[in-house]
Amino acid sequence: MSLDHQSALNIAKVLTESLPYIQKFAGKVLVVKYGGNAMTDPALAESFARDIVLLKTVGIHPVVVHGGGPQVDALLSKLGHTSDRIDGIRVTDAPTMEVVEMVLGATVNKSIVSQINRHGGQAIGLTGKDANLINAKKFTVDKLMEDGKTQSLDFGHVGEIRSINASLLQMLINSNFIPVIAPLGADSEGNSYNINADTVAGKVAEVLRAEKLMLLTNIRGVLDKEGELLTGISVQQVNDLIKDGTIHGGMIPKIQCALDAVNAGVTSAHIVDGRVAHATLLEVFTHEGLGTLISNKH
Repeated sequence: MSLDHQSALNIAKVLTESLPYIQKFAGKVLVVKYGGNAMTDPALAESFARDIVLLKTVGIHPVVVHGGGPQVDALLSKLGHTSDRIDGIRVTDAPTMEVVEMVLGATVNKSIVSQINRHGGQAIGLTGKDANLINAKKFTVDKLMEDGKTQSLDFGHVGEIRSINASLLQMLINSNFIPVIAPLGADSEGNSYNINADTVAGKVAEVLRAEKLMLLTNIRGVLDKEGELLTGISVQQVNDLIKDGTIHGGMIPKIQCALDAVNAGVTSAHIVDGRVAHATLLEVFTHEGLGTLISNKH
């Protein structure tokens, strides 16, 4: 089927607009946190895999960190096991941890790897337990109760990151592989931990000195009080938006992850609507972008 003249011009416009960005980001690392609708919708999952292969083909080095909460919930439900959440964090007892490892480390991870490879990429699946990629420790938090006393909360096998083996990831990137990382870690005694995928993506971006950290979400990006998308904001503006309550609730941890990465030297962090097909390419290769860009340069 031949293209009409206008369609051909539109394609040429997109290609020429992307050229400066391809030149600017060639050789740079892009860390993408992949989850939500982008992962569970088959058409979006397909477009994501193609985007990642295209990025690698034009000389950018994508690293994928994935979630999988809905898939974990589905298997837990099928097994008749429930897991509680405290302040949005899944309490991970030993049986839940087995399911988390099975779903994130095997089913979800291998599905993403397979999709990328089907489109010509060389993806390689990893968990944080492989080659000591993510050294973790038990996550603990003291919460201030209504009576003024503090109570230590136990989340079970939930971990926080102590260190990341950047040299392993760098070796894979230099060998033309696309690392696909499940957010699982282990401590020196071999205990396994479930770690927040946004946090892992942010830390990976930090240790690789990534050009960009991209968090694919189920929202358009950071919105102002009128519900309008804020396309480019500074670290200071983000802090002000948190302070005045514009950014609140479940968005705060995601934004905090982006802030931490930018403050640690990542050039920019992006909150992007993963429900849009080819969201990754649109954010990287177009002038308008798609979501919210956070940097220290505004």
